[in-house]
Amino acid sequence: MKSKENSWIKNLLGWGQRRQSTTAETLYAATVEVARDPAFFTTYGVNDDVDGRFDALALAVALVMRRLKDCGDEGKELSQQLFDSMFADMDLSLREMGAGDLGVAKRVRVMAEGFMGRLDAYAAALDADDEAALAAALTRNLLRGDEMVDPVANGLVAYVKSLSIRIEAVPAAQLLAGELRG
Repeated sequence: MKSKENSWIKNLLGWGQRRQSTTAETLYAATVEVARDPAFFTTYGVNDDVDGRFDALALAVALVMRRLKDCGDEGKELSQQLFDSMFADMDLSLREMGAGDLGVAKRVRVMAEGFMGRLDAYAAALDADDEAALAAALTRNLLRGDEMVDPVANGLVAYVKSLSIRIEAVPAAQLLAGELRG
């Protein structure tokens, strides 16, 4: 039954007609590794739970998608594939946690909408080099509104800015090949 369900999921997501490129899958895996940095959870105050892990992943994917927008049409296409890979993974993860078919679609849609808001907030703050806006976005999203954690004082804002700079420094050709290490 599991393989039949996985086949149904892939077809539902359009993978039956247009399977995600190996490049997008490779880039997604590299981005997941960025999001799994223990510092998020041990140093910067992100909750080590399902929500915290989603928010760390959303931040990492947002930073990569922000970089991909500067890589022409190929970058825009890969950015969409990265987004698709992330939410196919979210769909599968929710199903593995036991969520029912009807609930999964709704939850994934809500997660995708939340992600787009995060992407916009992080990109706007980083593009404007607005530390206060970045701190507010991180508090609202990554820290889930925990006002007891100061993302400037604990170094989270500096860490995110540094991570963004590292991702921006990855040459376009390398990023378009699915590699995040510069």
